[in-house]
Amino acid sequence: MKTDSDTKTAVDTAVGTTHCDDLAKALDAFRDHGPLIERWGRELARRLGAGARLLVAGNGGSAAQAQHLTAELVGRYRDDRPPFSAVALHADTSSTTAIANDYGVREVFARQTAAHGRRGDVLMLLSTSGASANLLAAADCAHRLGMTVWALTGRAPNPLQLGADEALCVDAPVAATVQELHLVAVHMLCEAFDQAVERGEAGRAGGDGVDGRPGVVGRLVGRARTVAPAAHRKGQA
Repeated sequence: MKTDSDTKTAVDTAVGTTHCDDLAKALDAFRDHGPLIERWGRELARRLGAGARLLVAGNGGSAAQAQHLTAELVGRYRDDRPPFSAVALHADTSSTTAIANDYGVREVFARQTAAHGRRGDVLMLLSTSGASANLLAAADCAHRLGMTVWALTGRAPNPLQLGADEALCVDAPVAATVQELHLVAVHMLCEAFDQAVERGEAGRAGGDGVDGRPGVVGRLVGRARTVAPAAHRKGQA
């Protein structure tokens, strides 16, 4: 005779198995997005290395994943490398709450995009539904500024996919599965980014960056050239 404990164990096992099955099924289709993520990583390295910045936003769990991405770029993903400019808009709680209070929740990311975004920057938006009004408003603002908009969403078609320049749409019926694969996409993007940096594709060393500013790589090379002669002279003193 089955006890209540046996029944609970069977239910828990079924729930866990179903979750894994949903993820495995969605992962098969997700693999087709590899070339897009690789291209995004290379393009992001080129732009950030030339002095542009990445702005990222999301709501709820997507906000946490967006902030995870910026942490990997400002800090490091795997191996040591220069830091790059990446800002999670939702992480500024004072600005976010003030804007929501004064202008409404729809404007929390659009107003920050208007403040921080410049032509040539990239705005990446994460949404499992692809229908968040505050992300759609941010995309519209970014386009008016001449920024590029990328989106990570759930199933297509959705409004954010249609409002972005490019979108990676995860074909899964459950929001949890979509978020899990968004995290995979974030890690793949960081891997492609770091590989591009290692190959020397991050801007043009010593060249001009966005709006005539020296790129990140150029600034680091210039700094090394300044420090090295000074150290040499000190050794001769």
